[in-house]
Amino acid sequence: MNTDFLIIGSGIAGLTYALKVANDFPEKTITIITKTTSDETNTKYAQGGIAGVMNFNEDSFSKHIQDTFIAGDGLCNQSIIEIVVKEGVDRIKEIIQWGAQFDKDPFGDFKLGKEGGHSESRILHHKDVTGKEMERTLLEAIKNCSNIQLVNHCFVLDLITQHHTGYLVTKSTPDIECYGVYVLNLLTKKIEKILSKITLLATGGNGQVYRTTTNPSIATGDGVAMVYRAKGRIENMEFIQFHPTALYETSIKGHSFLITEAVRGDGGILRNHEGLPFMEKYDSRKDLAPRDIVARAIDNEMKINGNEYVFLDCRHMDIKNFKEHFPNIYNKCISIGIDVSKDMIPVAPAAHYSCGGIKTDEWGRTSIKNLYAAGECASTGLHGANRLASNSLLEAMVFAHRSYLDSASQINNIELKKNIPDWNAEGTTAPGEMILITQSLKELKLLMSDYVGIVRNKERLHRAMKRLDLLHEETETLYHKTEVSPQLCELRNMITVAYLIVKSAEFRKESRGLHFNTDFPGKDAILQNTIL
Repeated sequence: MNTDFLIIGSGIAGLTYALKVANDFPEKTITIITKTTSDETNTKYAQGGIAGVMNFNEDSFSKHIQDTFIAGDGLCNQSIIEIVVKEGVDRIKEIIQWGAQFDKDPFGDFKLGKEGGHSESRILHHKDVTGKEMERTLLEAIKNCSNIQLVNHCFVLDLITQHHTGYLVTKSTPDIECYGVYVLNLLTKKIEKILSKITLLATGGNGQVYRTTTNPSIATGDGVAMVYRAKGRIENMEFIQFHPTALYETSIKGHSFLITEAVRGDGGILRNHEGLPFMEKYDSRKDLAPRDIVARAIDNEMKINGNEYVFLDCRHMDIKNFKEHFPNIYNKCISIGIDVSKDMIPVAPAAHYSCGGIKTDEWGRTSIKNLYAAGECASTGLHGANRLASNSLLEAMVFAHRSYLDSASQINNIELKKNIPDWNAEGTTAPGEMILITQSLKELKLLMSDYVGIVRNKERLHRAMKRLDLLHEETETLYHKTEVSPQLCELRNMITVAYLIVKSAEFRKESRGLHFNTDFPGKDAILQNTIL
């Protein structure tokens, strides 16, 4: 297949980009590929909302900029924050024009929520399924674009660069170029190549490297791993955000149900097993402190008392308003026997968001020519050491728009690369035992959760790296001798991502934001990104 624009991933970043280039270039072909279905994305599971300065009487750009910088613990790029905050309002208005429905009060004004780390109420939301509503809006809009082809069940194996045409490519190779991708068609079981003039990676996060995560099963860090293999630049992978309040269910491991931060914004209180509120011991902002502080506080309370969870108390809140604002959460709790008007909700931190990723500039350009990245897989400089709540959907739309602007100015100067070889599967055989993959995956999740979680130290990181080396060796051997499968490729990608997280954590000789190392409890290091 040949295409002008290739988008990998169908979350808010990929769909926004596709819609813009399709409208601007009706004569060109746009192809979106996903490894499952078009609506199964991290965007779909974003509950809380999208942050934007919509009330200039009480809020301001400078306040949102300052809140973002403080949450990022000083490691953010100031110019990027200003770009996202100021341009983000136009992007919000744009998706509203496309049909997104955000909650309004009886007077027709947007209901603006307040979440941890925000000094003002600026969160737009659609009940407690904001991401799903935005995803729905974009998918509906794309149906009207005849030049967009949406290909489901297509697993990307690798980016195609000069490496595949016989040239030696290293980290120091100047002008590495992306020519498209190799994909495994999950319906035909055949490996195909898709050649493109411009490629956008919008592959989402990597929460599945941990045992418990709010991310869906597709969040296996594929984009980050592919760019690293292609010798592109990756940065700040040590900053993994753990959402403080995932619903604790003893039978669930893997994809945890998220209790949005907006519940605490509306008055929810964290309590220990004695029923006492504890956040005041850790931060003057109490339950509305930034996520890194709240997650560490909960982690500490669990370790002190030997429990696997704490409680979120909503019993004092107006139940009618709760049902209206958080219907999804209310119904989920009822389904497992929790009546939020009478019972406290058991919660525990879960891996949620990767603040680092594929290094990009202010236009979404990666270190590889003709390759862009947007959304959670990208590291734009906005989040620094910790993401401010509800800034992710905003960032995705802003950089999808900026990537569109830059790629639109380049598309007519790019020729499709010819003479790209087919995928070489010579010498491989059908996989024997799936246990070789599933057991390695269990080991990976376990070691990352136990050694590279909310709190780390040198010994834990050293042990994690030794075990990762063995998993890497075993998986690479399996990869080179057997036919590729989504399970094997995802395992391979997750091992790569886990390596990048551990390596970055070893490089940072301080505790900052989401990275807390008990051997370096202070902030003594020079502020710098960890680039791999």
